[in-house]
Amino acid sequence: MSRIAKRYSELRAENRAGFIPFITAGDPDAETSFAILEKLPEAGADIIELGMPFSDPMADGPDIQAASMRALNAGMTVKGTLALVKRFRARDTDTPIVLMGYYNPIHAYGVENFAADAGAAGVDGLIIVDLGPEEDVVLRAPAKKAGLDIVRLATPTTDDARLATVLDGAGGFLYYVSIAGVTGTKTFTEDDVKAAVARIRRMSQLPCAVGFGIRDAEQAAGIARFADAAVVGSAIVSGIAKSLASARPNTRLIADTLEFCRKLADAVHKARD
Repeated sequence: MSRIAKRYSELRAENRAGFIPFITAGDPDAETSFAILEKLPEAGADIIELGMPFSDPMADGPDIQAASMRALNAGMTVKGTLALVKRFRARDTDTPIVLMGYYNPIHAYGVENFAADAGAAGVDGLIIVDLGPEEDVVLRAPAKKAGLDIVRLATPTTDDARLATVLDGAGGFLYYVSIAGVTGTKTFTEDDVKAAVARIRRMSQLPCAVGFGIRDAEQAAGIARFADAAVVGSAIVSGIAKSLASARPNTRLIADTLEFCRKLADAVHKARD
């Protein structure tokens, strides 16, 4: 059983949703990023979504775009991202890590080499935002060989026919994008998301995580009452940006980021009590 499947099995047995925080690898620098990454499980992360910084992150709003630029300016690369995962795995062999990013850096790295190196580093899944089901065929075979799940995205505009295509070949879990737009720029209507998750469950047994638009503990808890996991990204990286703007020491930035994640995790884990 993969780490992702095992974690969702554990969550189901405990009748609770999972908390999935997103951070960008190398934001604001490699060591600070790793200091946050290694402590996320202690802060309540059930699965970690780690962003591979890219210069043109088209699906991301201003917060994650800025995080990518900070990481790139600090020298983060695809190899550097995989090195962070490998360091993490030396201390944590249980928490699943899913890389989120775009195809261009993977193409430049070499698809087969990337998949093999990601699997060897301890990555569990991939969310490649700009590769739809028709395009990710270039990644599927190398990913399968390396033991990597291809996590697909569904959105409010995904009808039943399209959802069937999205689900064909999907692995790990399905990521439901709660808004039509980029990350961190809009909010959602909980009833609409609940109906969408119910529709997805009628068509698939894959766990369904919901992300985009979750800004605080209350919203995270609302999603956790019916979804299999709540993903929070922009709110976390915007907190990092605010700490940097106020010139707080990195130790304070790390502590504040982890404390915010802890509050989100507590809300998610207690949502069904």
